[in-house]
Amino acid sequence: MAASSNSSLSGSSVSSDPEDYQPPIWKSYLYQLQQEAPRPKRITCPQEMESRPKYYGREFHGMIPREYADELLAGVEGAYLIRESQRQPGTHTLALRFGHQTLNYRLFYDGKHFVGEKRFESVHDLVTDALITLYIETKAAEYIAKMTTNPIYEHLGYTSLLKDKMVHRLSRGRTEPRRVTFQRDERISSPLVRRSALKDTPEKQCSYEKIHNFKVHTFRGPHWCEYCANFMWGLIAQGVRCSDCGLNVHKQCSKLVPSDCQPDLRRIKKVFSCDLTTLVKAHNTTRPMVVDMCIREIELRGMKSEGLYRVSGFSEHIEDVRLAFDRDGEKADISANAYADINIIAGALKLYLRDLPIPVITFDLYSKFIQAAKIPNAESRLEAIHEGLLQLPPAHYETLRYLMAHLKRVTMFEKDNLMSAENLGIVFGPTLMQPPEQNALTTLNDMRQQKLVVQLMIEHEDVLF
Repeated sequence: MAASSNSSLSGSSVSSDPEDYQPPIWKSYLYQLQQEAPRPKRITCPQEMESRPKYYGREFHGMIPREYADELLAGVEGAYLIRESQRQPGTHTLALRFGHQTLNYRLFYDGKHFVGEKRFESVHDLVTDALITLYIETKAAEYIAKMTTNPIYEHLGYTSLLKDKMVHRLSRGRTEPRRVTFQRDERISSPLVRRSALKDTPEKQCSYEKIHNFKVHTFRGPHWCEYCANFMWGLIAQGVRCSDCGLNVHKQCSKLVPSDCQPDLRRIKKVFSCDLTTLVKAHNTTRPMVVDMCIREIELRGMKSEGLYRVSGFSEHIEDVRLAFDRDGEKADISANAYADINIIAGALKLYLRDLPIPVITFDLYSKFIQAAKIPNAESRLEAIHEGLLQLPPAHYETLRYLMAHLKRVTMFEKDNLMSAENLGIVFGPTLMQPPEQNALTTLNDMRQQKLVVQLMIEHEDVLF
C-alpha cells in the first residue's frame, strides 16, 4: 500500500461490484511523523571494555554513574549508550536521550534484545523503534486516542460484498435451530417424550460469525490499518494480522473489529485439526466437507456393516485418508476403489471430529450438557439438552444436527450392523464431548453422561434439532 495525501474517505465511492472496487484513501499523518522521528546516534566508548558482553558493541561503557551517562548524551536527541548498573552489577541499562532528557531502561538479552514485549536483532533496531514510538505517541497522543472513532472498516467495498455473498450462500443450505417445548403425550405409554410443540418465541439467528485470529505481525514496508486507515508505525510488530483472512490492523483496533472473519483458502494449511467454523467459512459451506463426504460414502455402502463405527479400520489407511483431505480437500478420493474397507472411512470421520481444536460440543458448554444428562426427569433432561444445543455456534450446531440424523439412520439397520443408539453413544460420546481441562479422571467420571447425551440426541434427533 502506498501513502497518499492526508484526506478522509468521504470522497470515495463504494460499489458492490468487485470490479469497480476502489481502495480507501489512507491517512498519512502518522506516516509523516515517523519520517520526522529522531534517528539513533550511538555514543561509543573511547577505550575497549574487557567486561563488555559479546552481544554489545562499542556503545557499552561499563559501570559508569547515571550522571556521567547523562553528560555523554546531553544535547543530542536520539543519542544512546549502554552501561552496567552500579546498584545491580551484572545487569545493564539502556540510556536514551529523548525530549531533552535521558530515559533509562533495563535492557535484557535472550538471543534478542528487548526492554518490553518486542524482541530485536540489534540494539540499534531497538532504539530506532523506541524513538519512533516515543515521538509519535508524544506528538499525536490525542490523535491516536480518537483514531478509532471514525473507522473505515464498515465502508470497505470488499468487506460488505463478502458478507452479502456468505449470507446468501448459507441461507440456502442451512437449517435454523428450533426452540421447542417438550410435553408428555398421555396417549403414549412410553415414559420418554414423544411429542414436541413449537413455541412462538424468537428463534436463535443462525449466522456463521467467526472472530478474527489476530497475531502480532511485523510488516515489511509501510502498511496502513484496515480498520481506521491510519499508518501502522514502528520498526517491527507494528500491528496484528488475522492468520485466517489476512486482515491487518492496529493492536488497539483489533478489539473493535466485528466477528466477520472470512477465511482465505490460501491461508488454511490443512483440513484436519482446523477450527470447524474457520473451515466452513473458508469453503463457503454449511458443514465441513469431511463430514459430508464420509457420511455420504458410509450411507452408500456401509450401513449394514457389522460394528460400524465400533470396529476400527487400519490406522495407516485412516492416516492416508487424513492426508488426502489435507492435500486435496473436496477432491479427495475416498471411494471403494481407493478404500474398500468402510471402517477406514468411519475411522477417518471419527478422527476428524476427535482432532477438532474446539470439539463439536464446545468446551464452554461441556458442563451444561453433563449436568443435563444427570437430570432424573426425562422431559426436563431433554429440555436442558435442547437449551444447550441452541447455544452452540451455528457451524457446530449444523454439523451435530447432520451427524445425529445420520446416526439415527444407522440405528435403523441395527439388525445388521448391531449398532444401537446406546452403542453409538459409547463410541461418539468422548469424540464429540471433551472436558476443557483435559483431565483423564474427569473424562472417566463423565463417560456415562457423555454416552447418554449422544444417545438421547440420536433417539430424539427429530425433536431436538
